[in-house]
Amino acid sequence: MKNSKTVLIAPLNWGLGHATRCIPIIRALLAENFTPVIGSDGISLQLLQKEFPDLETITLPDYQIEYAKKGKNFKLKMLKDSPKMLKAISEEKKIVKKLVKKRDFCGIISDNRPGVFSKKVPSVFITHQLNVLSGTTTWFSSKLHQLVIKKFDECWVPDVAEKPNLSGKLGHLKKHSLPLKYIGPLSRLESQKVPIVYDLMVILSGPEPQRTMLEEKLFEEVKYFDGKVLFVRGKVETNQERFQFLNCEVVNFMQSEELEKACNESAFVLARSGYTTVMDLTKLNKKAFFIPTPGQFEQEYLAKRLQKQQLVPMATQDAFSIAQLDRIKDFKGLSALNYKEDYKALFHLFQRK
Repeated sequence: MKNSKTVLIAPLNWGLGHATRCIPIIRALLAENFTPVIGSDGISLQLLQKEFPDLETITLPDYQIEYAKKGKNFKLKMLKDSPKMLKAISEEKKIVKKLVKKRDFCGIISDNRPGVFSKKVPSVFITHQLNVLSGTTTWFSSKLHQLVIKKFDECWVPDVAEKPNLSGKLGHLKKHSLPLKYIGPLSRLESQKVPIVYDLMVILSGPEPQRTMLEEKLFEEVKYFDGKVLFVRGKVETNQERFQFLNCEVVNFMQSEELEKACNESAFVLARSGYTTVMDLTKLNKKAFFIPTPGQFEQEYLAKRLQKQQLVPMATQDAFSIAQLDRIKDFKGLSALNYKEDYKALFHLFQRK
């Protein structure tokens, strides 16, 4: 099958953020008459198959990323799991090599999957983490990541280059020789002027067991909230399920259109401080409250940075109680950065003769 407008796009399956921020890029590829082929695994692949039922998908190896039950063991657990990850990356490289031989790809877009790249095809790496925060080993994890980025033709950073920006020191380096392009914040959601239906929207996401641990805590806490709550559990399953729990309307997952409507209809959002969530809520001009995933340095940094800027309050998972949501009124909330994306120019890389 020869088609010189076919692009392989492959997000990492680590929470849902990598997959959801690829949605606007897949939509833009379609609008520019490219044929996206989606490669991923697990819930990220399921989510994109639901969003784009007509597109071809390829199952890539599972990195088997799991979080530690205790935040302080996060780094140790990642270290213990690294052989599994390296094995998956090596498998992934073999799969991509075969695919490139067999198919006529004009481009490859990898969202944080180091093995999805080819010297024979223009390859792009999407990341907002030019610095990978890992506590005392930050310099080492950052250097490793920058070596991965160097292999690619371009690195697309979903943020703006100047201040104010969303990613701070994560997505901005003082000195570098990386092929960076700042492409503006990525979000599948649009702001709408609609009446408020819910007093609070809870959006859960991220790898286990931390997703379940926060869910259990919030089901306990939410009983004491005076108002109407929409609780999105972040479990992508075959069928959508809804049930009522006290003052909560509970749903296991929502696709983009429904999620967009629900976010717009909610006064406040309570969520993890993952970068994709920050981009989404910025696009929607939302007031929010963040609970970073324990031990995940990047989420802790983003939450602390936004609190310091007087935009969004935060609490640790252990210290959080529903009463703390009162603090939201003293913060400004997130507001959209003035940025117009130019996908036509961005995709020019894939139009090599």
